[in-house]
Amino acid sequence: QVQLVESGGGLVQAGGSLRLSCAASGSIFSINTMGWYRQAPGKQRELVAVITWGGSSTYADSVKGRFTISRDSAKNTVYLQMNSLKPEDTAVYYCNGVIRLTPVRGPYNYWGQGTQVTVSS
Repeated sequence: QVQLVESGGGLVQAGGSLRLSCAASGSIFSINTMGWYRQAPGKQRELVAVITWGGSSTYADSVKGRFTISRDSAKNTVYLQMNSLKPEDTAVYYCNGVIRLTPVRGPYNYWGQGTQVTVSS
């Protein structure tokens, strides 16, 4: 199977920066996309940013110009550089991967365990 392991969350003051990482491991044939979602208390999980393994990226309007998603194909790793953080960015951030296990199995949707990002005002 596939595991997604996130790192890099924490507490930061408003205006600060954090970098999240997510490494995919296991029986991976190919990766379609990897991305980041977030869920704040009492709210639904929402897309933050997603990148195709070809390099195309999509961002939520609320983070455009502040967050940058990138990937290292050789390491099956995706990063989220978060700058100019705001208190409203506080949430649990989840890594997502759409991954094919073999040429005929998948793609399947996988999730990481989540990492807390807290931005203080």
